[in-house]
Amino acid sequence: MERGLIHLEGATLIQLTDDIENNSLGPSSKDSEKVFYNPAMAGSRTRSVILMKHIIESGFLGDSEIYAIDGLAASGLRARRWLNELPSNYAERLRATICDLNTNSLDWAMKNHQQFPPNHGQGVLNPRQGDLRTAILDQGWHWVDVDPFGSPMPFLDTAIQSLAKKAILEVSATDTAALTGSSRTALLRRYGARVKTDGLAHDSGMRVLLACIARSAASHDRSIQPILSIWDSHHLRVSLKVRKSIKISNELEENLGWRVSEPKIEEVLASIDAKLMPPSSTESLPMHCFLPLSHPVSRRDKRISGPLWIGPMGESEVMASFTEDEAISLCTTNFEEGNLLSWTEKDFQLEKRKVLRSIRYIEQEAEVADCMSLILTDDLASWQHQGSPPSPNKMIELIKKKGFKAARAHYSKPSFRTNAPWDVIVECLNKAQPPM
Repeated sequence: MERGLIHLEGATLIQLTDDIENNSLGPSSKDSEKVFYNPAMAGSRTRSVILMKHIIESGFLGDSEIYAIDGLAASGLRARRWLNELPSNYAERLRATICDLNTNSLDWAMKNHQQFPPNHGQGVLNPRQGDLRTAILDQGWHWVDVDPFGSPMPFLDTAIQSLAKKAILEVSATDTAALTGSSRTALLRRYGARVKTDGLAHDSGMRVLLACIARSAASHDRSIQPILSIWDSHHLRVSLKVRKSIKISNELEENLGWRVSEPKIEEVLASIDAKLMPPSSTESLPMHCFLPLSHPVSRRDKRISGPLWIGPMGESEVMASFTEDEAISLCTTNFEEGNLLSWTEKDFQLEKRKVLRSIRYIEQEAEVADCMSLILTDDLASWQHQGSPPSPNKMIELIKKKGFKAARAHYSKPSFRTNAPWDVIVECLNKAQPPM
């Protein structure tokens, strides 16, 4: 194997080629002939390991072999981390495939797999050269990861067709300018939706993506259940349970609707009537509300985002498994024996912090996974003409004292999720403000 920098991500070693495309900002300079390794996706790969461990442990995928494919594998590190960082009794069931158009990437991934095999020696890794849209259809997959450069839409239909009767689908989207409404024509062309470019644009973008996946799944008599939805750096990522079910897929419309910014009183009442927000006084109106798909809206109304997913974006039991202890146990190492890395103890501590940062607040948010309200504290203060934004933790404390659920959100702006009525949120905001 050529000499190149040996790098550690999580608990897995990878040797980088001298000319490897190492792009921390995303796919803009991706070269089809180079081996692509993106350190900005390290957190996504860490979460994928923890998620796979929980799903296997839960029994959702049965008790026999698990066929998983990393559909646009690049360096192949995601699948290699599955095999290396899962406990041996789970990894031994895994039949992982790395698929990519670039033969150089597959060759380099397999050389890394041979040089740095799973520590426990379990599991199988197979390369497959070709386009995911054709390479994936030869069997029913239990786990499909779609992580493209840009929009995942060209791959969704085939990926869903390829799934077993019960399966996990993970989808990344790096075309955030489109999904968050900054590139309106691309958003409408690729996703058939509109998104208001406000503080919740990334949440709306994930919901638009979920709506597209749900519609595609329903067309193949399948239903989706989001179990984890993350905005991280330059990409959005959703993880879902997918089941073969004509009955449930026919209920698709119940989970689709609209998000309205600066809603009018009649829109708030319609949202309450549809049970999309808890009953509340309308003396003060909320910053946003959801409306069912059947509610008439004007597509020219700049307050409207959608159509989008209005159901839960995560599953409590899954999110609760993202503990610090689990992350450290699975995805960190000290490599005290051997001199493969020229890392100092400080370097290992920095990698450990990256791992922990990638799961920050997910466990806390598990208790409010079914709560509809995502409140950005900066926007809340401004909306209510308050002086300084309140501490999210203070708001959570006050809301809980009122008997409602609240927790920090894994969102890249200070925020929390809650099931409290809007008038209770306003009351707690007034209490949270420091005395003049």
